[in-house]
Amino acid sequence: MEGPGAGTGGEVLILGIETSCDETAAALVDGGEIRSNVVSSQAELHARFGGVVPEVASRHHLELVLPVVQEALGRASLDDLEAIAVTQGPGLIGALLVGLSAAKALAWSRGLPLVPVDHLQGHVASLYLGPEPLEPPFTCLLASGGHTLLLDVQQRGAFTVLGTTLDDAAGEAFDKGARLLGLGYPGGAEIERLAREGDPEAFAFPVARVPGLDFSFSGVKTALLYAVRDLDGGRGQSQGQSQGQSQGQSLDALAGRRADLAASYQRAIVRALADRVHEAVERTGAERIAIVGGVAANSELRAALPEAVAPPLELCTDNAAMIASAARYAEAILPPGYLALDAYAQAV
Repeated sequence: MEGPGAGTGGEVLILGIETSCDETAAALVDGGEIRSNVVSSQAELHARFGGVVPEVASRHHLELVLPVVQEALGRASLDDLEAIAVTQGPGLIGALLVGLSAAKALAWSRGLPLVPVDHLQGHVASLYLGPEPLEPPFTCLLASGGHTLLLDVQQRGAFTVLGTTLDDAAGEAFDKGARLLGLGYPGGAEIERLAREGDPEAFAFPVARVPGLDFSFSGVKTALLYAVRDLDGGRGQSQGQSQGQSQGQSLDALAGRRADLAASYQRAIVRALADRVHEAVERTGAERIAIVGGVAANSELRAALPEAVAPPLELCTDNAAMIASAARYAEAILPPGYLALDAYAQAV
């Protein structure tokens, strides 16, 4: 069933909640205007592990979700809202269930409709916010830590997948590359920072050419691994040698080349993304290009696709404003129909 304004893009006040990974976020969106957009990131917490620990993320969402919602509401009250939107998936199932449970409780307490939102639709809907929203049709690159997709967007609230990754997502490739180079988490930001000091032509990392418009980043990741080993004298991690000892020796040997490795690795990933976007445009004849997702914040990717429309940096990474934006073009569920609603971990 449709709630107020759902599916119409109407001027309704929506509270959005996002907890798909390691950001606890809530936002108020009125039509295409963002009234508030609060994000509490767990990046520092997970940095010591080199990536997100699902159980740790879920427990911190439990602690943070209500304070974040209260901050997002500001002077508004739940009685002012016309709908509540929440990420249903894909993402970490435990983390998603925290946000979904909170949204159900808030919606039920006020008899409000609930709009379950696909996280990927949310990223695309970040383009529909602000004073100059992008109008379909357009070809969209969605690149994040968990997904890399080429999309044909013909209307708001829907898209057709033109290509996807056959292995790692682009953001995941950045994270794994950062670990190989002994950098911190999140890897994309760390590699971009170090790459500014390096020569992107120093190493010739491969760009995979797979059929159609799909992506593959396993080859470039393996090439980086071999480059690190070669610079380390081929020692690698011998049997009986601790991982810490091996990494310490490797980083000593790499001290003078890490910036070049980071710059060359970033260049290969960006080239793979940009080349596929241009191929997609040639096939579809699209006149407009957009890039969304966490990787869309990468400055080299933006430079490689200067014609592309991108959201502001704060709307590239996971946030709740994009979820509320997507809810304007999705189906709302009236109470009590959403009480049995479940989350999903994989894209459907």
